[in-house]
Amino acid sequence: MALHESNQTLLLVVRLFFAGMEVAAAQNCGCSANLCCSRFGYCGTSGSDDYCGTGCQQGPCYSSRGSVADIVTQSFFDGIINQSDSSCAGRRFYSRDAFLTAAGYYPGFGRTGSSEDARREIAAFYAHVTDVTDHLCFIEATNRQSQCDTNRTDWPCVSGRDNYGRGPLQLTWNYNYGPAGLANGFDGLRAPETVANDVVISFRTALWFWMNYCHNLITSGQGFGATIRAVNGACDDGNRAAFNARIGYYRDYCSRFGVDPGNNLTC
Repeated sequence: MALHESNQTLLLVVRLFFAGMEVAAAQNCGCSANLCCSRFGYCGTSGSDDYCGTGCQQGPCYSSRGSVADIVTQSFFDGIINQSDSSCAGRRFYSRDAFLTAAGYYPGFGRTGSSEDARREIAAFYAHVTDVTDHLCFIEATNRQSQCDTNRTDWPCVSGRDNYGRGPLQLTWNYNYGPAGLANGFDGLRAPETVANDVVISFRTALWFWMNYCHNLITSGQGFGATIRAVNGACDDGNRAAFNARIGYYRDYCSRFGVDPGNNLTC
């Protein structure tokens, strides 16, 4: 009987010990608003599963933000692509499944910052995609003039291979095709047509460009306008109608995602 009571006492002590650890962990948070507090009470970047994943206690935890798949529903995706003409090549090429597969290679996309930040980023990405491809109609640019910057000897153009626009964000120029291919497992300089032939690679290159040139702009609060300059290379690229259209798409998608579009919509 005494031994049984002793075991019960030991078990109670152990439980109190671990309970104390949990309380201490919770008390150790105090993270800034843009950081997650991990299950162990440490602050860390919102792009890391170790801090924002399972057991995340405070901040922009993944569970509170929702997954990319939760935001980009089939209904949302269809609402874009179904507005393109039935004869569009993109209707037989682009798919939500391919996008989600590609997004898996870029875990920071739509998973950085607060829930509002994540939704704004996805809204911004698809606003550009919608305008650039005319509702996911185009796989390749209608103007197929090769774009080669001969000064970029680090990514030299290959004879017979054209670097015109392809994919959801219309990847262009040798200095984009080269590193995009390197990052996504294909030879961007010698086989740029891969972007128009492999739908997952196509979305991966779009996300590669986005994560390198737009992600920090939208998640740091610089606003949608800054991403227009990054994607176009200029504020409105001489086409004010397209400029205004992108802002309109962005506002619309933010509304669908239940988030305010924020400030600085123009550039």
